[in-house]
Amino acid sequence: MTSRYDSREIGINQTKQYKRILKKRNVKFIRQYYTPTLANPSIEDVMKMDEVGHVWSIGDRFFKLAHQYYGDSELWWVIAWYNQTPTESHVEIGNVLQIPLPLEEVLRALGV
Repeated sequence: MTSRYDSREIGINQTKQYKRILKKRNVKFIRQYYTPTLANPSIEDVMKMDEVGHVWSIGDRFFKLAHQYYGDSELWWVIAWYNQTPTESHVEIGNVLQIPLPLEEVLRALGV
């Protein structure tokens, strides 16, 4: 399956802002992932998807839902992004989250 890091570029950070910190730690540079840009699915894309409603309850976590519906807990971010809830603290008990399916169609619509 696709990891959210698979297609991300890795940058080398040697900016002056970090010069003192890098020197103190005896490090020449920092490797970091660039922030990805996800597409917003068009109305046509959304029409091709199915949604399964899930009522958020005690003990729920995005990674658990991703494992349950996609078979891969690393895809938790798909559910979070689709429901516009960046973290689990943005979801309250009783909220209904929509789980988009099929996964391949969702990832294609997101440009992943």
